Amino acid sequence: MRRGIAVSPGVAIGTAYVIHEIFVNPNTQRLEDSEVTAELASYETARDKSAIELRALERKVEAQVGHDEASIFTVHQAILRDGAFTNKIRNWIVEERMNASAALHRLLGEYTTLFAKTNDDYLKERLNDVRDVIIRLSSHLSDVLKPDQEMIEGPLIVVADELLPSQAVALGNVDVHGIVTQAGSQTSHAAIIARSRGIPAVSGVKNVLRKVKTGDQLVVDGRHGVIEINPNVESLAAFRKLEREFVDLKDQLASNRLLPAETKDKVPLHLEANINGIPDAKGADGMGACGVGLYRTEYLYLTHQDVPDEEEQFEIYRDIIAASPNHSVTIRTLDIGGDKTVAYLGHDHKEANPFMGWRSIRLSFEHPEFFNTQIRGIIRAASEFPAGDVRIMFPMVTTVEELRKLRAILRKAYRTLEGRGLTVQNIPVGMMVEVPAAAVMIDTMVELVDFVSVGSNDLVQYLMAADRDNPKVSHLCQPLSPAVLIVLKRVIDVCNRRKVPITVCGEMAGKPKAFLLLLGMGLRKFSMSPAFVPSIKQLAAQITVTEAEQILEAVLKFKTTAQVSKYMARQIELVAPKLSILDSD
Repeated sequence: MRRGIAVSPGVAIGTAYVIHEIFVNPNTQRLEDSEVTAELASYETARDKSAIELRALERKVEAQVGHDEASIFTVHQAILRDGAFTNKIRNWIVEERMNASAALHRLLGEYTTLFAKTNDDYLKERLNDVRDVIIRLSSHLSDVLKPDQEMIEGPLIVVADELLPSQAVALGNVDVHGIVTQAGSQTSHAAIIARSRGIPAVSGVKNVLRKVKTGDQLVVDGRHGVIEINPNVESLAAFRKLEREFVDLKDQLASNRLLPAETKDKVPLHLEANINGIPDAKGADGMGACGVGLYRTEYLYLTHQDVPDEEEQFEIYRDIIAASPNHSVTIRTLDIGGDKTVAYLGHDHKEANPFMGWRSIRLSFEHPEFFNTQIRGIIRAASEFPAGDVRIMFPMVTTVEELRKLRAILRKAYRTLEGRGLTVQNIPVGMMVEVPAAAVMIDTMVELVDFVSVGSNDLVQYLMAADRDNPKVSHLCQPLSPAVLIVLKRVIDVCNRRKVPITVCGEMAGKPKAFLLLLGMGLRKFSMSPAFVPSIKQLAAQITVTEAEQILEAVLKFKTTAQVSKYMARQIELVAPKLSILDSD
């Protein structure tokens, strides 16, 4: 048994499918003589496709972002054309009968060893460029998420160091029952995808890639944050019982998806979904969400082969809105930075603390045409639906000056579109409260927005001055911390008093313990992973607003997170005992 971080509740049992950082168990079987020519042709085809992509990327990034940012792809093209790079691959295919993927794997190992010996930071950075080129080549040779069904039987448990966004999105095409990662946190890509689809998941399991191999039987307990490798008969029987209970509960909860979201005393609630793309939007509709409270547009960029232009973005946003419940969607502008990066925006920009640095709207302000392209795409898509159905939201707002600047950018985008002869409509404008400064200035901030959404994941880490992805301090990032609850209550009180709609769209909105406290604070709009909507709807139906307010009153007297968590665990057992299985430790 190995312990990690509980990131998505439930129990799953299945066959391990190990995704190494770039290659999935590269085939080391020697090629037959008759296969060499075909393998060389496959590599040359991959090389040609990569060259075409890189040239197109360079042109597109230079036009939308800038010459300096596009230069990274000039470097990548040079690596791709490098004689030593290409000749090694060809020689290993011809002389050692290696397939192209295995040869790329070997070459990456050689470069990694070589660059590890240098103390030159610039040269060390070039290893990232080599890795990017190899990843691009390998993507044209094989699909890392197409397991050989003859080798692997039964439901899959994906095991990886950390899932790249493109890999995480591709999971929608594979029958995955559980996810285990060596790195990551409760807010990593893997965690977000797992929760949105109701897949049990555990992150931060040290050395799991050394201990697990493809084909092993694996148990994932996403509530307690543990996995078990090749369990014995007694352990397996116990976990199978828990797995059945979890599946049965999910089936029971799914039956309430058409019921209204309201408390026991009939106070109506808005339960919305956080989504990354069309599959999540459809899932939100199927789970009974009344709309989308957060569409993370960065996944469009993270999974796109190059820079999406205005027309592409317009079409994608339009399709997302059409697939969402009631066509009601809050679209967040690009939230790149921190743990989410793209090569053409800050690829070489090293920061000591990226979560508190050049990210989100700070990055967007530095690339105005790039930012304006997204704004215009959103406005055009929103204008195809009834007024008010689609909203635009800006992440990581810190100052009043930023809000005024954002308003000016929107006005310019409207004028540009109208100048083309397009008919567009004004859309509601919101801000995310993630930075403590914004929470402190909320009285002033609400005068410049139509709605507010609290991003509790970032707000918690900034309040506690603790990087949530740093295992040394991640224990401080607790949404049930008394300090967090006090700040949240004040923000909600101000918005309610000023009659400005407010939503919590961070992960705590879908956690039973936190939900009861937010309800007691006066919050009536919640946005969460689609899979959590039925359970929160069930929980709400079993408690009155007065009871939630009494629970909050008791909690606000506690001095420590441990006291709050222990007390709330007892309240969940009293209010909805069956749902305790869905609240991760």
